[in-house]
Amino acid sequence: MKPVVPFIPEAQSHERNVWQRELSASLSDLAELKPFETLSEEERRAARVAIVANPDPAHVAALPNLVWVQSLWAGVERLMSELPEDGPLIVRLADPQMAETMSEAVLAWTLYLHRDMPRYMLQQRQGIWQEHFLKTPAERTVGVLGLGNLGNASAQRLKANGFTVTGWSRSEKTLDGVRCFHGPDGLKQLLGEADIVVVLVPLTDETLGLLGEDEFKACKQDAAIINFARGPVIETGALLGALDAGHLSHAVLDVFDREPLPSDSPLWHHEKVTVLPHISAPTIISTASRLVARNLKAFLEAGTIPDHVDRKRGY
Repeated sequence: MKPVVPFIPEAQSHERNVWQRELSASLSDLAELKPFETLSEEERRAARVAIVANPDPAHVAALPNLVWVQSLWAGVERLMSELPEDGPLIVRLADPQMAETMSEAVLAWTLYLHRDMPRYMLQQRQGIWQEHFLKTPAERTVGVLGLGNLGNASAQRLKANGFTVTGWSRSEKTLDGVRCFHGPDGLKQLLGEADIVVVLVPLTDETLGLLGEDEFKACKQDAAIINFARGPVIETGALLGALDAGHLSHAVLDVFDREPLPSDSPLWHHEKVTVLPHISAPTIISTASRLVARNLKAFLEAGTIPDHVDRKRGY
C-alpha cells in the first residue's frame, strides 16, 4: 500500500487543482497525494512528509509525526516564522528552472532600464519626441545583491549579454568573470559603482532593511533599482525619498511589504516606479512537480532528506 502524503496549499482553487493534478501524476508510483482536509486521523498520525505552499500552521501542527515539509515556494520566511524550531525540517523549492526563469526576468528588466524605456514611456504620455544617448551594455555596470542560485544564474546571463557585472554577498564568494564584494563595506562599494542594482537576497534578520537611506545615498547618481527579492529588504520610505530627490532614476519593484500592493500605496502612481505583481520568477508547476517527486522518492526509498533550511542563517 502506497504511503499517503498530505498536500497543504494556500492557493486559489484553479492553481490548487493544477498542482494537485501535476503532483499526483509525478508521484503516482510512489505515494498518494491527499488534500489535508480529506485525511483520516490515522493518515495524519502516519504522515512523515507533507507538501506545502504557504500553509496554515495549524494544519501542519495537526500532523504530529512530520519529519520534513517540502515547500512549493523558494521563499520560506513565513514557514520559519510560524513553525516551531523543533518542528519539521523545511525544504525549499530549489528548481533549476526557477533560476533560469529569474535570470530571464533580470535580463528583461535590466534591458528595460538600459534602453531607457521608463523615460520614453513618460515622453509618450507628454507628447515629446526626443532621442537620448545610448550606452553599450559593456558601459553599464549591473550589481547583483545575493549570489545564491538565483543571483549566480542572473549574473551569468547578464554577463553573457555584454553587461559589466558585479556581485555582493554577506560572506566572501567568487564568481567567474564577476567582480565580487562582501560585507557592509563591500555593499557600499558596489552601490557606488553600479548603474543598475538587482536585489536577489533572501529575507533574513540580516537583510531586513538592507537598503535604506544610507545605502541609497551611497548609490551612484541616477542609478536604478530592481527588487526581485522580498519587499522588506528595501525601506520603502527611503527609496521614495531617493527617487523624489533625483538621486535614483527609477525602481522596478516586483515585491512589497504587503501583497497585493494596497490601492492607496504611492508606489502605484509614482512616475519613477514600475510596479509588477510578483511575477519575476513564478514556479513552473511541471518542472517543480518532477523535482518534488525526486525528493520524495529518495526519502521514501532510502530515508534521504533533501538539503533543508538552516534556521540560524534563515535560508
